[in-house]
Amino acid sequence: MRKTLLLLVPIALLGACTWGITLDDAAKNVRTAWSGDVSSCKELGKVTVSVMNRVGPVNRNDITVRDELEVMARNEAAKMHADTVKPLAEPSEGSQPWGAYQCGANRPAPSHPAPPPAGQSATPGNAETFPVKG
Repeated sequence: MRKTLLLLVPIALLGACTWGITLDDAAKNVRTAWSGDVSSCKELGKVTVSVMNRVGPVNRNDITVRDELEVMARNEAAKMHADTVKPLAEPSEGSQPWGAYQCGANRPAPSHPAPPPAGQSATPGNAETFPVKG
C-alpha cells in the first residue's frame, strides 16, 4: 500500500502541472508563419525561448513543449512590436530560436487552411475536429 502511494504522488503532481505559460493579450495579434515566406517582411530580430522539456528523468510531451515554445515566442515578439514569428530551427533540449517580423499587409499566407464555419465539417464523412488543450 505504501509503495503504491509513493508511486502515485509523483504521477499526480506531474499531471497537475500547467507550467503557467499563457498567451499575453498583445501576442494574440502575432501570427506564426510555420512555412510562410517572410522575405517581404521587415526582420525585427531573433528570440530564443526555452521551457522545461524534462521533469527529472521524465521527458515532457513533445507537442506540449512545442506549443509552449510558440506561445513564448509570440509573447516575446509582441514586446518587439512584431506581428509575425517564424521558427528558425527545430526545438532542441527545450530551446528554440525564432525570427520576429513586421509584415503588416504583407503577412504570409496561412500554412494551414482556415477552419470551416461553425457547424460545418471540413473533412469528408462529416467528421469534426477540435483543438486539444494541454
